Amino acid sequence: MKKNSNLSGRTDVLLLAVESSCDETSVAVLRGNKLLSLVTGTQIPIHRRFGGVVPEVASRNHTLAINAVAEEALSKAGVGFADLEAVAVTYGAGLAGALLVGVSYAKALAFALQIPLYGVNHIRGHIAANYLAYPDLQPPYVCLVVSGGHTAIVEIDSYLTHRLIGSTVDDAVGEAFDKVARCLNLPYPGGPEIDRLAQKGSPTIAFPRMCKDEKDGVRFSYSGIKTFAINYLHNLEQKGESVAIEDFCASFTCAAIDVPVEKTVWAAKTRGLSKIAVAGGVSANSYLRNKLQQEGKKAGLSVYIPPMTYCTDNAAMIGMEAQILIREGVSPSPLSLNAQPALRFENGEKA
Repeated sequence: MKKNSNLSGRTDVLLLAVESSCDETSVAVLRGNKLLSLVTGTQIPIHRRFGGVVPEVASRNHTLAINAVAEEALSKAGVGFADLEAVAVTYGAGLAGALLVGVSYAKALAFALQIPLYGVNHIRGHIAANYLAYPDLQPPYVCLVVSGGHTAIVEIDSYLTHRLIGSTVDDAVGEAFDKVARCLNLPYPGGPEIDRLAQKGSPTIAFPRMCKDEKDGVRFSYSGIKTFAINYLHNLEQKGESVAIEDFCASFTCAAIDVPVEKTVWAAKTRGLSKIAVAGGVSANSYLRNKLQQEGKKAGLSVYIPPMTYCTDNAAMIGMEAQILIREGVSPSPLSLNAQPALRFENGEKA
């Protein structure tokens, strides 16, 4: 390793971070908690023709893009490979082939430059996006994690200790948005399309609120909401009627979002915590952002919502989590680090 390979406790490390867990090839350069550059190559136009992400196509396009994305990120940051002191990478959870591209690139870079490698849990990265946006935010607080693969409420005890309060028993909220969007024949990605249409409609349809009244052992469920949506649309089709799509999207959005927001506020109040945050791709949803602010303010809580740039998958959040690991004295990952597509979130429990 380089003479500066002992980074423990430092807050000014120059680090390159890589994120390739799904369909975004993203590279960021950070010095401590200061973001110097963020470059993300999206594959949305490629996967739109298939109506969703095709894993093999995603991994091939990561391979094609990663060198150019990394070089552009370094150029925008005004630094070179030789200046880097560490490299970070998402190693799970995500698509196996997509993760392997990023992990392989980061490992090769760490080996070639003889600098430490830090493997980062993707969901912990999403949570760390809050520290990038709000440097003064400190644990403890409650965080709502909402994405395509996760729906959970987490108690952030410290920068390193996260305790799962409750999670979904079946599908994630982001997956529900995608499934309902496909039923409506909306283009990929479906979540933003539903959000756009919902803003023009009213919640006139009585969607079920799954697990609404349960508090202790907080759980969520989205399979019933999806089934209701599918049956509602099918019944209209059988009658030869068309759906009022804006109202349908508004109704579905309220049903999907209201319960996790209410339970997040409840979790913070019952634990005597004064702060709540949100993390994950679904945190870009406009209704969720407004609802969380409103309900948090009513309860006298401080609410932290990352800017849109940090909500979806990006390397800046991965770099921020790596900076936390360095600052808190966590040892680097070995060069034998491998991708873990089904990586658990905390204490053997999936978020």
